[in-house]
Amino acid sequence: MPYCPPPRARSGPRRRTLLASLAGFGALLAGCSSGSGPAERAASAATRARARAARDSADLLARYDAVLVAHPALTDRLAPLRSAVAAHRDAFGGKAETGTKAKATPSPSPAPTAPADQKEALTSLASAERTVADRRAGALLEVPGELARLLASVSAAGSAHAYLLTEAAK
Repeated sequence: MPYCPPPRARSGPRRRTLLASLAGFGALLAGCSSGSGPAERAASAATRARARAARDSADLLARYDAVLVAHPALTDRLAPLRSAVAAHRDAFGGKAETGTKAKATPSPSPAPTAPADQKEALTSLASAERTVADRRAGALLEVPGELARLLASVSAAGSAHAYLLTEAAK
């Protein structure tokens, strides 16, 4: 019986492996040179989330002010919540409107109006707090650590505000 040597294994990479490696390397180089790496995208997402949170807090503050104008009897009850919302706005980089001319936003929202009924006004504030708290909780996965902790903390505070406002409306 003649001896047949086993088939010889090729040394070195195969052609398909080389082509796939070169294609991957080319994609890697193209991704690195675009200037839009993961760090830049994360920073951009954080900047957008921070600006959105500041706008949301400013809008909530305007709602509180509208309710306080319509229902001055609620001042003692709403003053601590309103000051917390103002602190949240400042924590996200929002500016207090202290000058003669406030900084214009790209799409200013109309001035909120408060319901004539006191309980309805409290209920609408609670609903607004809940909506903003939910939006902030949803944004937690899209932002880096420190901003995520801030969003989580302010979201929890907003949920507590919603609870307090709901209880006050009863």
